Amino acid sequence: MMLGAWGVAACGGMSGALQVEVLEDEVAQVVPVGGGKAYVVPRSTLPPGAREGDVVREGRLDTELGTRLAREVAEWRARLAVPVPDGLDLDSGASGSLTTSKEQ
Repeated sequence: MMLGAWGVAACGGMSGALQVEVLEDEVAQVVPVGGGKAYVVPRSTLPPGAREGDVVREGRLDTELGTRLAREVAEWRARLAVPVPDGLDLDSGASGSLTTSKEQ
């Protein structure tokens, strides 16, 4: 009984939007959108069809917020990417073993 009430509150009833981090057979790990500690809820408390990465608000999938979060993460990762300087060929690989002199 307590688990059912906890699950309703956990899936957006009182706590706002949650992002599904991990889905298992019987339980799911969720984390509050905007930060906070992840916790486990019964998978049956999530809306049908919920997948990892989805956002749940008020017991329903919030596809608009989920899409926005995914876009923000992609933009953040792009800002962190290190540009390759002109003339640097990363596809050619290293020329020979870096440990050849130590091996002999």
